[in-house]
Amino acid sequence: MFLTIQNPQGVASQLDLRRKRLTKMTLIWGGIILFIAWCVSGTIIQDTDWSRIGGRNGVLAGISRYFWLDLNLLPELIIPTLETFMMACVGTVLGCFFSLPVAWLGAANVTPSKTILYPLGRFLMVLSRSVHEIVWALIFVSAVGLGALPGILAIAMRSVGFISKITAEAIENIDAKPVEAIRAVGGNQFQVMYYGILPQIYPVVLATVIFEWDINIRRSAVMGLVGAGGLGLLFFRQMNSFNYGGVSMVILAILLLIVLGEVISHYLRKAVI
Repeated sequence: MFLTIQNPQGVASQLDLRRKRLTKMTLIWGGIILFIAWCVSGTIIQDTDWSRIGGRNGVLAGISRYFWLDLNLLPELIIPTLETFMMACVGTVLGCFFSLPVAWLGAANVTPSKTILYPLGRFLMVLSRSVHEIVWALIFVSAVGLGALPGILAIAMRSVGFISKITAEAIENIDAKPVEAIRAVGGNQFQVMYYGILPQIYPVVLATVIFEWDINIRRSAVMGLVGAGGLGLLFFRQMNSFNYGGVSMVILAILLLIVLGEVISHYLRKAVI
């Protein structure tokens, strides 16, 4: 039988290493907890009107005002609901149309210029995603006035970033052999795109457009808050008139419209992908 004698210095060094790791993790987690506590203190504890929440007209009393429905508002919901749905559809189609040149510029393997046009395409993708749809709606309301048109343009501009980014990445991941074969027989850029690239990215692009349309239904429901038409505008009017039952009716209409969009997008994905 052989006895293994460990080096005391090696054991001590391992213990020191464990202590250092434990101390490091303790400091890291302590810093994270202090940062979270500081954020909660600054954004919740200090900025909240606790007397309003804890008083007689507290949270439950405020929420209970929305527990009834103003059925007299039902006829007025039809046109804004249709308008909201059409805003999402038209805005998505327009955004898909705008996304094609941006994706073409932002795909490294097909862009005409990697030094100028490629950074431009990527910048347009980031710009579209960085600006919120409400901000886009405010810009277009000031440009073209109130109504559904600024909402459609805002949804289109917001959709460009997501659709073009996914499309550009799909183009960059294609199999280069069909593209090289078309170019070898004298195919032009349009033929390369139509016959070599589009068939490979078609499922990804179609799934992305359907998903973006599903999201745009939610976006279009709040566009009216800044005067861009649809259910959001009706919601804003009901809030201004303190008609809490009408607000609940509009929220219910938005919920049903979103559920309808979920069902349609589900069957669309199953049917075409």
